[in-house]
Amino acid sequence: MRKLIFFSVSIQLLFVHLAAAQVNVTISNPSSIERKGELIAVDWKSIQAVYPSIDTVNFKVINKTTKKELAWQLEKKGGDAIVNLLVQVDVPANGKSVLELQKGKSAPVTVKTYGRYVPERKDDFAWENDKIAFRMYGKELEKTPKEMAYGMDVWVKSTDRMVINERYKRGKYHEDLGDGMDYYHVGFTLGAGNIAPMIKDSIYYDGTYARYKVLENGPLRTCFQLEYNEWNAAGMKVRATKTITLDAGTHFNKVEVAYAGDTLAALPLVVGIIKRKEQGAMLLDELNGSMAYWEPLHGADGITGVGSFLLEPALGIKVTATQLLMQTSTPKAKPIVYYTGAAWNKAGVFTDAQGWFSHVQLAKTKIMQPLQVGIESIK
Repeated sequence: MRKLIFFSVSIQLLFVHLAAAQVNVTISNPSSIERKGELIAVDWKSIQAVYPSIDTVNFKVINKTTKKELAWQLEKKGGDAIVNLLVQVDVPANGKSVLELQKGKSAPVTVKTYGRYVPERKDDFAWENDKIAFRMYGKELEKTPKEMAYGMDVWVKSTDRMVINERYKRGKYHEDLGDGMDYYHVGFTLGAGNIAPMIKDSIYYDGTYARYKVLENGPLRTCFQLEYNEWNAAGMKVRATKTITLDAGTHFNKVEVAYAGDTLAALPLVVGIIKRKEQGAMLLDELNGSMAYWEPLHGADGITGVGSFLLEPALGIKVTATQLLMQTSTPKAKPIVYYTGAAWNKAGVFTDAQGWFSHVQLAKTKIMQPLQVGIESIK
């Protein structure tokens, strides 16, 4: 007997209460874009409904066409119960990929995402994947005003290894010792895609984060929350919690921000990218809700590309002397979701502005056309 259910990874799955001798997961790609190394989520309760005897420490995921074992992670979203099975897949354009869940010991999974609180470096929170690395600044930094910064920082990489621990240990992250470096300047700006309220052309920065919570930490997805103390935004008392997710194989963070306090019915916000004094290239696409910046060459350090996009059109994009600012708003008590990321020309993947701008637009298209997932039980 065969029973097939299809669903989007972005909506709740239907549950099938059948015992199964074999379980297949079909990943369908409705778009004309080949999907390489994309992370998909399969609802765990739906897997249990068709495979109630599955052993969380004794199963593996096999691509039925290639017969190769795939990397996976059990997502718990900070709790004790499993929420999703995360699998990194390749799916051809307008095609599908069929996976089989089998009994057996899975092969070790290479760590491709990682993040941690860094108390030894003034309360940094740093995170990375196999493409790029980032950090946000904590309260301890406020004790050294000359170093103070508000935005998201980028640590460029030229390796797929996890490197932030090595860099902090050796204390020479401003030098490229073969795996990349930190040469990105943030200062009193939003840096590489941070967000803040903007009211009557004034940005009200939230400053440094006060508390953190790690929800997932690899090997394929790292997710954490940063809480910010209350601050004043044009006379309003505002608080924010940012949930940041970075998956393996992508240059972009998913950022979900929940605002609370004396917020307006629709809180006006801007996502920002710092602009350099020298000439750089810009992508400003209000209709598509995306912007990108290809920085000017920074001597021997190379060039950093930064890009951010919303899930809806932007209300406007402003270019000031110091920042690119993409305007949006969020209803009171409703989180806003956007994506932001970066790349380094010396990593060899994106070597000019047009290549980076095209990738930013492509990443938005993929988000808007999610892969479809189905579970098939066979008895």
